[in-house]
Amino acid sequence: MSSPSASLTVWAGSWLAGHSAPDDVLDALRAWAPQQTVAAGDPVTGGRTGLPWASEDEPEAVAGAGIMVLLKLIREAFTGPEAQVRLVLPVPGDVRGIPVGTEFAAAATEAEEGLLIGAPGSVGTGLVPVWTDDDALQWRVYSAPIPVAQAPEMPLGEAEYTMREAVRDAADALQQLQTTRLGSGGVGPRELVEAELAGHLRHKYPDSLPRRARRILDSADQVAAILTVAEREPASAPTSATAVAAQEALLRPLWNAIRAARLAAVHAR
Repeated sequence: MSSPSASLTVWAGSWLAGHSAPDDVLDALRAWAPQQTVAAGDPVTGGRTGLPWASEDEPEAVAGAGIMVLLKLIREAFTGPEAQVRLVLPVPGDVRGIPVGTEFAAAATEAEEGLLIGAPGSVGTGLVPVWTDDDALQWRVYSAPIPVAQAPEMPLGEAEYTMREAVRDAADALQQLQTTRLGSGGVGPRELVEAELAGHLRHKYPDSLPRRARRILDSADQVAAILTVAEREPASAPTSATAVAAQEALLRPLWNAIRAARLAAVHAR
């Protein structure tokens, strides 16, 4: 699993559908960080929920409530037959699925992840994970309008094919960037990719997640591991603005494909 938000989306969805227990959700989250808290992302949400909130002057100073509060907030937001739990993976230039111009949108774009709970057209709850200086995880809570019009999801068949192709393309990109020297500590690129991928593989999926969706997520994690190593361990850093632009043009389509495939797989039912 690629992120705390993706873990919470699939496990909360499984729990709300009656396929998993609340403890299963909490165990999946604790695999990311043993220490987790919940705080409001803004004073309005703080007043509505009674949660402490992080001020702009001291964004990391909030102690926060215990992680059990997260389940209560999700349950309260998930009301009505149209209610959904949706993952968002916004980046600058691609903010599909989020209510633009909101505090939640700004926080989720900065974190490049988050989730929305509620029925389209209503005011729901947005959650964004924030890593603190002591490697603890704090879930910031926002009141957020749930967009009525959702961007069409990539079909699972297309997502699976795209990820199969992306594994090959990512390996080609790794070679093009000449990542053939040994990395830190004398470790080769293959070992670096395997080490990066191991961090994803320790996170489990709920049994209710379709098998094809799992394959897509595993492939997406593999591609992401290759790209991360390619970016972090190049044989030589780009020496000009043109070289930087060429490297970005090489890798950006693959990162975009990963995000689209992950969204399709996480929302599969």
